[in-house]
Order: sequence, then C-alpha cells, then structure tokens
Amino acid sequence: MGEHEGDKPDDAQADGVTEDEEVIFPEAESGEEADHEPTDLEKAHTERDRMREQLLRIAADFDNFRKRSRKEIEEVRRRTIEDTLREVLPIVDNLERAADAMTDATEVSAVADGVHMVLRGFEDIANRLSLKRVPTVGHRFDPTCHDAMQQEETNEHAPGTIISEVVPGYYLAERLLRPAMVVVAKPPTGTGDQGGDSSEDGEGAIG
Repeated sequence: MGEHEGDKPDDAQADGVTEDEEVIFPEAESGEEADHEPTDLEKAHTERDRMREQLLRIAADFDNFRKRSRKEIEEVRRRTIEDTLREVLPIVDNLERAADAMTDATEVSAVADGVHMVLRGFEDIANRLSLKRVPTVGHRFDPTCHDAMQQEETNEHAPGTIISEVVPGYYLAERLLRPAMVVVAKPPTGTGDQGGDSSEDGEGAIG
C-alpha cells in the first residue's frame, strides 16, 4: 500500500490539470487577436466606404437643392410675368375704349386726345417698371444701343448724328431691352460719285 500511496501524489499532480489550465491562454491570446490594430489596407477600405457614403449624401443634397432652385426660379418668373401683365392690362383697356370711341367720334382731335391719354398711362407704368427710352434724335449714333436702318446725306447735321427715329428702343433699368432703329446723317457724296448734276455742285464747291 505504501507504493500505491506514494503514487497518489504523482496521480494528483497528473490530475492537477496544471497543464490543462494553461490551455486557456491560447483563447485569451485569440481574444487579443480579435482586438488587433487594423491594417493599412483595412483602414483604406473603411475610409473609402466612409467617403463614398459622404459623397452619396452630398450628391443627394445637391440634387434636392437643384430641384428646389429650379422650382423657385420658375415661381419668380411666373410672378414677374403676372405683375407685368397687371400693369399692362389697363393700357389695353384704354385702347379698347379709344377704339370704341372712334366709331362715334366726330372730331379727330377727340380721338387724338384719347390716344395721348393712353400713351401717358404707358409712360407712368414704364417709370414704375424702370423702363426708359433710348435717346435718339440729335444724339451721336451708338452701335451699343442704336441700329442704323439707313444713312441720309445732309449738310444740316454732323456725320454720325441721328436725324430721325424709325422704332424706339428701350432700357430696362441699366440693361438694353431693345435697340432703337434710326436714320443717321452722313456727308454728301463727292463730285465724282454723282452724275451730271454733280458737275454743277462741283463747280459751286470749287468756286
């Protein structure tokens, strides 16, 4: 029995599982590996996904902003047209009254007075809308706001001076809305450009 009892410590040491208890360390090490520092490639993939999501959000926000802006611009344009038409409609009403009065008018002066009244109404509306006419007759020709329909030879005006207006032009505030169509003065042609009559003009000029 002594031998068997002497073997018990060895068995107890074998069953003490000191070696078996050490098997928990690889599990602890595997847990530590789960919390390992991400690699540069993993960081790059994470950053790529984050930036992609951010860009998608920005693109969606911009698309919504573009749609809202387009809708607001259309609304402003519609309101501007409505406001302008409200200003112009009274002129149309007065023109219709003037046209009706013409059928019963016995004097031309009465019709002329009605037309001038309509024009004065238009001038009032034009002032409210910052609409003003382009200066023409007596002014120098300016290609930025004038359109020369023709040139007329004359000694009464300096060359390049506007002597008559065919169609008025208008500014809307500081912006040209429509150029004025005008007739511009030019010097008379020389003796060589005229026919038989030019010889007499030439003699007069020489004399």
